[in-house]
Amino acid sequence: MYVPNRLAGRVRVAADVGLGVLLGATLLGTVIALAASWGGRYWLSDLAAGAVGSAVALTRRRHRLRAAVAGLGVAAVAIAVARSAGLPAEPGPALALALAVLVGSALRHLPPRSAGAVAGAGLAIVVGAQLAFPSSSGGGLGAVPALNAAGWLAALAGGLGLRLLAARRAAATERVRQDERLALARELHDVVAHHITGIVVQAQAAQIVARRHPERAGAALAGIESAGSDALAAMRRVVGLLRDTDDAAPTGADPEQLGELVRRFADHGPPVRLRLPDGEDTSDWPPEVASTVHRVVRESLTNVARHAPQARSVTVTVARDGTALTVEVVDDAPPAGSRYPHRAGYGLVGMRERLEALGGTLRAGPGPEAGWAVHASLPVPVGDRR
Repeated sequence: MYVPNRLAGRVRVAADVGLGVLLGATLLGTVIALAASWGGRYWLSDLAAGAVGSAVALTRRRHRLRAAVAGLGVAAVAIAVARSAGLPAEPGPALALALAVLVGSALRHLPPRSAGAVAGAGLAIVVGAQLAFPSSSGGGLGAVPALNAAGWLAALAGGLGLRLLAARRAAATERVRQDERLALARELHDVVAHHITGIVVQAQAAQIVARRHPERAGAALAGIESAGSDALAAMRRVVGLLRDTDDAAPTGADPEQLGELVRRFADHGPPVRLRLPDGEDTSDWPPEVASTVHRVVRESLTNVARHAPQARSVTVTVARDGTALTVEVVDDAPPAGSRYPHRAGYGLVGMRERLEALGGTLRAGPGPEAGWAVHASLPVPVGDRR
């Protein structure tokens, strides 16, 4: 369960409900105004066009291009019918609002060519409304065309603005992922050194055994084979990320450094309770596993310091279950809905990239009652449990 996705779904539902209320209120107000000024049943045409356009706008997420085309088509038909039958000018306020939503949504989400076509069609509707219902004063925009022009400009500004923000965020996310891949690629040097050194030592020992006790040479060779298999498995988990030839390898993080990391955090933050696997020598974890555990804990504690200053305690749990290693960091900060989107920032992107590269998973989101929880799972082959 990835809670931020569920939270985003609720936000979308709330936004659509709010849009529906606004469209309904606009449509009702327009009908009342037309009934008072035009009399009779002239308001029926505006009600029909506005209701159809509003329904299309509320279902835009299913297929944004089709929805935009349908909404613009409704507007074009409404203009033609109103002009030929002498009905109130179209598109009315409700349909104009629906068109603004549809055009803005298209500009935000569709590919550039489709988005440009929708924006151009929206401008054509504005021009068509002006030609069909010019200002009674003989110059400038009429009231209805002016309303549609304002809606089109708002859709243009909103859609392009959100599109630019999304592009910038995607670029920043990709930079974080690339940096994480490069860091993992450098750590490959540590992985190679760790495993190959063990193979060399066992090979040297096998030579001595073969000279003094030839009957034991088979067991020594089997040990070398096992160490080679461990090395191959470890390197396969990170070799695909090799993107840099820089030989400057970073210092690996030993699991025992978690205690020091927790102590440093507790010096300027809430108390931290650290739970490590019982009866397991964590110093024998493969380097890429040790550094990943350290990274998850460090980023999670940094998140607490930045976004949960009211947290009273933090619990860090590292557990081993068969061939899976789990890391969980939970704080008890009081609920604060506005904090959650900020907690799901670029630090989580980097952690997720690292874990997925090693075959693991990451879940993060608000706790069931309060606080924030980060749960990471990382596979550790049985052969690495030395």
